[in-house]
Amino acid sequence: MTDGARVATRPGATSREAATHCPYCALQCGMTLRETDGRTEVLPRQFPTNRGGLCQKGWTAAELLDHPERLTTPLVRDPVTGEQRPASWDEALDRVAAGIRTVQSGHGRDAVAVFGGGGLTNEKAYALGKFARVALRTRHIDYNGRWCMSSAAAAGIRAFGVDRGLPFPLEDLARAETLLLVGANPAETMPPLLRHLTDQRQRGGRLIVIDPRVTATARQADLHLQPLPGTDLAVANALLHIALTEGWLDREYLATRTTGFDAVRRTVAGYWPAEVERLSGVPVADLEATARALATAGSAIILTARGAEQHAKGVDTVTAFVNLALALGLPGRPGSGYGCLTGQGNGQGGREHGQKADQLPGYRKIDDPAARAHVAGVWGVPADDLPGPGVPAYRLLDSLGTADGPRALLVFGSNPVVSAPRAARIESRLRDLDLLVVADFLRSETAALADVVLPVAQWAEEDGTMTNLEGRVLRRRALREPPPGVRTDLAVLAGLATRLDAPVDFPTDPRTVFTELRRASAGGPADYAGVTWDRIDAASGVFWPCPDPDGPDTPRLFADRFPTPDGRARFHPVTHRPAAEEVCADYPLHFTTGRVLAQYQSGTQTRRVAALRRAAPGAFVELHPDLAARLGVTDGEEVRVVSRRGELRAPARVSPTIRPDTVFAPFHWAGAARANSVTNDAVDPVSGMPEFKICAVRVERVES
Repeated sequence: MTDGARVATRPGATSREAATHCPYCALQCGMTLRETDGRTEVLPRQFPTNRGGLCQKGWTAAELLDHPERLTTPLVRDPVTGEQRPASWDEALDRVAAGIRTVQSGHGRDAVAVFGGGGLTNEKAYALGKFARVALRTRHIDYNGRWCMSSAAAAGIRAFGVDRGLPFPLEDLARAETLLLVGANPAETMPPLLRHLTDQRQRGGRLIVIDPRVTATARQADLHLQPLPGTDLAVANALLHIALTEGWLDREYLATRTTGFDAVRRTVAGYWPAEVERLSGVPVADLEATARALATAGSAIILTARGAEQHAKGVDTVTAFVNLALALGLPGRPGSGYGCLTGQGNGQGGREHGQKADQLPGYRKIDDPAARAHVAGVWGVPADDLPGPGVPAYRLLDSLGTADGPRALLVFGSNPVVSAPRAARIESRLRDLDLLVVADFLRSETAALADVVLPVAQWAEEDGTMTNLEGRVLRRRALREPPPGVRTDLAVLAGLATRLDAPVDFPTDPRTVFTELRRASAGGPADYAGVTWDRIDAASGVFWPCPDPDGPDTPRLFADRFPTPDGRARFHPVTHRPAAEEVCADYPLHFTTGRVLAQYQSGTQTRRVAALRRAAPGAFVELHPDLAARLGVTDGEEVRVVSRRGELRAPARVSPTIRPDTVFAPFHWAGAARANSVTNDAVDPVSGMPEFKICAVRVERVES
C-alpha cells in the first residue's frame, strides 16, 4: 500500500483513497482519489492553492486511468510491414538499447537526444537528466517547458538572481490593492485561482488585465488594455515613463536595493504615452490609469504569463515589467512584487533538476566547474565525463535527422508533433530519425510516429513530488499500482541504463531518487536539501530554497536581499522591436494562439475525455465581426488560416472579443486544425522561446 492511501471496508464494498494533486496545470490543486469496487472518483480537497475548488479538467482526471485507448504493452515498428505491433518489454528495451548503440557508434554520443516534459515529477525529471548525461553521455537534452516559462525564467535570473515563478505564496494576491495580469487568462487556464482574485476584489482591490482579446479574465477586470500583439514591451516602458514623469518611483528602494536604473531611465524617457498609443493601440488615458493604480497603491503585484512571454523578445518583455516592479519598489514586500504564472504541472521543478540543456540539479549551470564537481560527486562519476551544454528545444528538434544533428530521440511526457512551432517541419524531422522512442500512456501523435512506444504509469499510479507555480514542493501519492504490462518512467530508465552498461545505478524507487536529488541540489539556487517527503506530509508542502531539514523553508523571497553577488536586484534597459514577422499585403493579419478551458496542452489527454470533448469539441478560428464581414465569412463556416509556414482549417467563431486586425486559434488539436502548423519558429536569443504569440497570416474562406 502506498503512503497516503487507506483502505476502508463496508459490507459488500472495498474502498481506498489517496490524497494527491491534479495532473494538469501548475496550480496543482489538492484532490482526493477514491476507488470503490474498481471505480475511481475525484473528490475536492482543501489546499492553499485551490481551497477545495477544481476545474472541469480536474473533476474528470480519473477517467483516463482505465481509458480504452490506454497503452498497456510496448509497441515496436515492424521492419517489414512498417506498422507498430505489440512486443514484450525485453524486446522493446533491447531494440532501444541496440538502436542507441548503433547510432552512437556511427555518429558519436551527441547523436542521441532526449526530450522531456514539464509534467514529469521531480524524481523523473532528475533521473532523465542524469540518464542523458551519465548513461548516454549526450549534451542533447531539453524539454517542452522551454516553451512555457523560459523567457520569464531568464528575465528573473538576470534581474533577481533566481528563477521561481512566484516568489511569494498565492495568498498574497488577495492582499494586493492593485493586481496587473499581463497575457494571462487564469479564468480558462487555471480557474480555481480566481478564488484568490475574488478575495482581492472583495477587499477593494483593483484588477487590470493586458490582453489583445477580451478573455473571460479580462471581462472581470476593472480596466482592460487591449494592445496589438507583440507590443507589451512598449506598453511596459510607457508605464515606467509615466511613473518616472509623475514622480511615483520609490527612491529609497532604488538607492538601497537595486542597481542599474540610470540606463533604464534614459531608455524609457523616449516612450511617450502618445507614441506608445500609436504603436500599441492602447489609449493614453488607460496607460496613465494603469501607472497610477500601480504606483499609488499600498501594495501591488504584476504577473506575466504566456501572452507576454512567448515571443522572440519574450525575455526583454518580461524584463520591462520587472523593471517597472523594481522602480516602484514592489519585490520583497508582502502583498507586492513581480511573478509569473507557470503553465505546466511541474514546469517549475521540471527545469530545476536537469531537463534544460544548460542545467544540472538544483538549478546549477552545467558549464560551472564547481557545479559539475558537486553533481558528479553525487552521481559517482568523474566531472570530466559530464557533457557540456546542449541547445534549446526548438534548435534541438529542428536539427533532428540532419547531417550534424541527432539521429535518435527519446521522448518522455511530450507531444511535439502538436506542440512545437512550425509543427509540420518538426514532424518531418521526427520522421527522418534512425530511431524515435516515446514513453507515454496514450498513443499521442508523436507516439504514432515512433519506432518504439513504451507504456508508462499515470499520475495516480506512482508516488513522487511536484513543484507548483509558487515554488511549493508537493507530494503526489499513488492510489493504485500500474496495470499489468505498464512500467514507471523510473523503471524504464533503469532498464535502459542496465542495457547500456551505465557506470552507476538508476534507482526505481521514487523516494530513493528524491533523497539523491536532495543531495545533488544542496547548495544550489534551488536547494531541496531540507525537503523530505515526511516534512511535506506534515505541512501543505515545502517552499524552496530549504537547505536544512530542521530549518525554515522560504515562502517569500527577497525580503532582505536578492540572491545576487551584491544582494541587489539588477535593472536592464530594454527597447521595443517589431515582431519577427510583420504583416504585409499577402499576410495582412496578426495570428495568436492560446488555450480553452476544457482542453490542456497538446490535448493528448483531454481530447479523450467525453465531458471535455462535449465542452470543447474542436478547434476554431476567432474573427472580429468586421473582419468576417470583409471576408464574407459567417459564424461556423470553415476558414483557412495561411502563413508562410503552413495552414490550419477550422470553423470561424465570429466574436467582438478580438481586435479586427488579429485572429486567434487554440493549439490543442492535431491534423488540419493544428494551430502550430502556422506559428513562427523564430526564437528569443536568450531563452530559446519560440514566437508562438504572433505571426503574419491571411484568412480565406474554404469553398465547399
